[in-house]
Amino acid sequence: MSELQLKWDAIYRDHQETPKAAEVLLCHQHLLPIQGNSLDLASGLGGNALILAQQGLDVEAWDISSVALAKLDEQAQKQNLSIATHPCFITADRLPKNHFDVIVISRFLDRSLCNAIMAALKTEGLLFYQTFTRNKIDQQGPSNPDYLLDCNELLRLFSPLNLIFYQEFGRTGNLQHGNRNEASYIGQKSNRY
Repeated sequence: MSELQLKWDAIYRDHQETPKAAEVLLCHQHLLPIQGNSLDLASGLGGNALILAQQGLDVEAWDISSVALAKLDEQAQKQNLSIATHPCFITADRLPKNHFDVIVISRFLDRSLCNAIMAALKTEGLLFYQTFTRNKIDQQGPSNPDYLLDCNELLRLFSPLNLIFYQEFGRTGNLQHGNRNEASYIGQKSNRY
């Protein structure tokens, strides 16, 4: 068992909250296909996976923490949902090409996976991505800049995809409103990719 897995297992072991889905997915569920294969990548407790399954998609949830995935399995059983959980260290070579109609990633950033993530989408597949930015207004999320996005970075990382939605409020306007710590992105793979 790796040090990273031990760390995340410890974080999730005492976590009692109901898993929450990313705002970008919750607010844009109407964009999801009626059926298809979906992946909640770095799923944690699986809030995104639960939403995807409730929408009728076939769902895989991948995470390094077997503790988090066991809790997700319990939630799925309670809701009578089918979610295939896979405990794994996420690497580019694990992602199958042209396999998923939807991939959702929230609060996880590994820039080395971007090309593999896009390749894992089927043509017309959707990527929902939401994670922390460097231009945060508080200490929520990681402090290591390697795990924080630069301004508009998701647009650059996934530029081969067709842009459907992007939001990054940063420090503009009234800081009491809106998701100020994270960027949200939806992109779609075209047949040109």
